[in-house]
Amino acid sequence: MKGPVLITANHPNSFLDAIIIAAVFKRPIHFLARGDAFNKPWHSTLLRTLHMFPVYRLSEGKENLGLNAAAFENSRRVLSQDGIVLIFIEGICVNKHELQPFKKGAARIAATCWKEGIPLTVLPLGIGYSALHLMGKSVLIQAGDLMHQSELMPFEEDAKNYVIFNQLLFEKINELICIPKFKPNPSLTQQILGRMGTILNRPLYTLISGYVRKKTRNTVFYDSVLFGVLFFCYPLYLLSLGFLLSVFGLPLFPVLIILFLHPLLAYFATSSKIDTTSSLTD
Repeated sequence: MKGPVLITANHPNSFLDAIIIAAVFKRPIHFLARGDAFNKPWHSTLLRTLHMFPVYRLSEGKENLGLNAAAFENSRRVLSQDGIVLIFIEGICVNKHELQPFKKGAARIAATCWKEGIPLTVLPLGIGYSALHLMGKSVLIQAGDLMHQSELMPFEEDAKNYVIFNQLLFEKINELICIPKFKPNPSLTQQILGRMGTILNRPLYTLISGYVRKKTRNTVFYDSVLFGVLFFCYPLYLLSLGFLLSVFGLPLFPVLIILFLHPLLAYFATSSKIDTTSSLTD
């Protein structure tokens, strides 16, 4: 995939969506993220380092809407340099896989680029989770075919182009959202290993998930924040566990085996559940 690309995706799981999508692309990706995440200076510095641009909704204050011009200009600049920009075209995150009405931001960016002769292509993308609030999950990302100006904006009037742009992408993205489903009858071996993984990792997970759930109550950030906290805490937990086992006199080899089993059995706890996928349009 070469040249400037505007990725348009659904948005069921807060900033975890952006992290996962960026992880599967070889080229750097720039993101448009909700403006209120940039309110604190150190948050703003960190997010901008991660190639994120703030974009504001009316609910975040009319005084901030004028700042969106900078986000669109930054997107145009990246695309003019053959970069990739990801925009969650719904303009809002809701913890569900059913698409919400699309905003006009993606259409505006595409129209601006095409008017300037930037050879932009648009990539529809669907992301689905087997679960949004359970321990262990599988994620499936599906990309459609690249779409061009002649297909997405065939008219001379911007208003008509924006409508057809959103209609076509709504259909494409809806077809691409596939949700990994739980395996109905895992083998006995899978059940045993999966159960061991759940029991072994349950103490840390229960402690952290309870704390995160309290802090993110009534928001869409629970799963994303939980991932971030576990990402940083899990290695520290294993190091601390290894240190304590060594202090109590356990030889090095058994300590290493115990530490190795934690992530290995955690993998089985998740993989034993996941089997098939289903589309929202099935």
